[in-house]
Amino acid sequence: MSDQPAPEIDLLRAAYAAFNARDIDAALALMTPDVAWPKAFKGGFVRGSEEVRAYWTEQWSEINPHVEPISFYSEEDGRILVDVHQVVRDKAYAVLADEHVGHRFTLEHGLIQAMEVCPLPSSTPKA
Repeated sequence: MSDQPAPEIDLLRAAYAAFNARDIDAALALMTPDVAWPKAFKGGFVRGSEEVRAYWTEQWSEINPHVEPISFYSEEDGRILVDVHQVVRDKAYAVLADEHVGHRFTLEHGLIQAMEVCPLPSSTPKA
């Protein structure tokens, strides 16, 4: 499924686990100080630890997302594309979305520098 070295996959799995546990400090510890993060349910991006913290705090006050990484693909430019099963619920736990989405990560010095939401390819990308 992946020819990506284990440390990068472990880093991303830890980030997803921290997000799902709502452990912002643990997640931010895996990111560069100037991380660029998409405001997936609002549009645009936030940059830096404190902006990510504020965005997630706001997001979790309105919706309850759970993201489970399914597979990891290395891309030619060194980024990692993750096939993610995303289930988003409202505060009453009604399902708002249940879908697979793509998350593309840029890593720098063993930390997440950027993430973007992207379409998943129709077939597995070339490694």
